[in-house]
Amino acid sequence: MRRGLLIALVGAIVFAVILIARLPASWLVPNRFPQGSCASIEGSLWSGTCGTLTVNGLSLGDVSWELHPLRLFAGKLAAHLTLANGPADANGDVELGLGQVVMARNVTAELPLDPKLLPLLPATLRGRAHAQLALVRLEHGQLRDLAGTIEAHDLIDTAGNRTPLGSYVVSFPGGTAVPTGQLHDLDGPLALEGTLKLTPQPGFELEGVIATRPGAPQELVNNIRFLGAPDGSGRRPFAISGTF
Repeated sequence: MRRGLLIALVGAIVFAVILIARLPASWLVPNRFPQGSCASIEGSLWSGTCGTLTVNGLSLGDVSWELHPLRLFAGKLAAHLTLANGPADANGDVELGLGQVVMARNVTAELPLDPKLLPLLPATLRGRAHAQLALVRLEHGQLRDLAGTIEAHDLIDTAGNRTPLGSYVVSFPGGTAVPTGQLHDLDGPLALEGTLKLTPQPGFELEGVIATRPGAPQELVNNIRFLGAPDGSGRRPFAISGTF
């Protein structure tokens, strides 16, 4: 008798899981939410797409998801997310846990550096960014760990003479008390080496040394003179901090 009840219980659970898995995503995922909307919702709860996601009036493209149901047994909501067909392309594995912990792994992203997409950027800065992040960890909305690289390519100051600024990369090893990366140039008119620390405020602390290369625009040459006298190799120290 007990065996029969157990079989019936297992069967009911399996049926419920299959039923939920096949529910249309449009039944459970709202088309509209406080900051934006989806033009269409397709697929199921476990595998679906929010077509033409708009957030704060900006169209970001299509977001699709593949849930990992087994992670629910560990008390976590996990999914592989993909953003495509918009100004940015991105994909990665995201996991929501107890205590407002958000983990993202194997994140790849390509996006334009445009204040419309990233309001915290200087209004006249343009270029493209590429991110390859093994780990991003947030707790209560604050960044606690970061491992991977972020590159900024073909930066231009669009004010005045559209001054080229070059390309740069910052590498975060992960596992530090405060996420801290090593920054250096990839090419361009400026030779730069330094460290970038992402502080909890949230904010940043950037310090290092910088020098102009032969042929650098005179505007850049004049600007870094305000940093003080160069050392024997022509490099000048700098330190910048701020909040987001």
